[in-house]
Amino acid sequence: MTRPTHVHALIVAAGKGVRAGGDIPKQYQPVAGVPLLRHAVAHLRAYSGIGAVSVVIDPACRDLYDAAVGDLGLPAPIAGGATRQESVRLGLEALAGDAPSLVMIHDAARAFVPVSLLAALLAAFDDADNDGACPALPVIDSLRRGSGHYAASVDRADLWRVQTPQAFRYPAILAAHRSAEPGATDDVAIALAAGLRVAITPGDERAFKVTEPRDFAKAAAMTSYSSRAASGFDVHRFGPGDHVWLCGLKIPHSHGLIGHSDADAGLHALTDALLGTIAAGDIGDHFPPSDPQWKGAASDRFLAHAATLVRARGGIIDHVDLTLICERPKIGPHREAMRARVAAILGIDVARVSIKATTTEELGFTGRREGIAAQAMASVRLPEAADPA
Repeated sequence: MTRPTHVHALIVAAGKGVRAGGDIPKQYQPVAGVPLLRHAVAHLRAYSGIGAVSVVIDPACRDLYDAAVGDLGLPAPIAGGATRQESVRLGLEALAGDAPSLVMIHDAARAFVPVSLLAALLAAFDDADNDGACPALPVIDSLRRGSGHYAASVDRADLWRVQTPQAFRYPAILAAHRSAEPGATDDVAIALAAGLRVAITPGDERAFKVTEPRDFAKAAAMTSYSSRAASGFDVHRFGPGDHVWLCGLKIPHSHGLIGHSDADAGLHALTDALLGTIAAGDIGDHFPPSDPQWKGAASDRFLAHAATLVRARGGIIDHVDLTLICERPKIGPHREAMRARVAAILGIDVARVSIKATTTEELGFTGRREGIAAQAMASVRLPEAADPA
């Protein structure tokens, strides 16, 4: 087996995409409410065979890049060049400090690549003689040559419609790009000019390229996300103090809440709900109460961490809902400030945050004013892609 273990995906997103229309480059235009580039990143990150994803951009579009994917924890974007070929070379050069064994070079405009295509691409490197691999679909339509009138038929045997990502052993494709003449239409052309051996792997119609305005409707129809919902629950008892922390706010009260961190039951319940949507355990797995570094810690760190994990999976946080259960303090006067604070921590619109309060009619430990309970729900969308068996 010679399959590379250090795989880096390089998304080329430095072009203008003028044929697609719109006021901004196509990679930043929304598809089903999500920037096209974000879809591309999410689908690559959904495959565990890829260790890292970097994006090559036009530096003039940095604000658009930050708005599209700046919250996903990607490596710093790489400044591209005047042509796609130059942008790819600059991207490859930028990886040299931590050189991967294999690089997948991808176009942001092909945002919906399925895991099966990526797995087949990587499997091509089980053959030690392969320097690269490229997904492609066989040409099935009849082909004719002519100008104004048909002049001749073209044999479609052994003709292919190439797609991306195109994968290569990193040292080989870097050397090929460094020595390449300008004018190549893709990286396979550069590889072949350098004498590299490139395998054909199965393509997929879902990996089509958004080029013209009508393609956005096709892309929207191909968005493939599954909805996940999960719950969280937390309790903290009252103790000495003159305030409580709830939903990231310091609220004056006759007692404090007892806990290893700041005992913010609302944020703790929300954290567990978000972790549940990606089956990532619970808050204690990530921030053990036995670890002294979390003593007195602000719980907004816990919730922000859960949101980061969701986004690292390509997830979109659709909605969070929290019910605080207590007799005192009164939640109503603080509700809108709580919603704003939770929205800021999660990086979502406040309209996606619901906070409610109730009592237990003086029944149970909350009714006896011994503590506060919190119950949360979270819903997210995740790319519907699973690693092949």
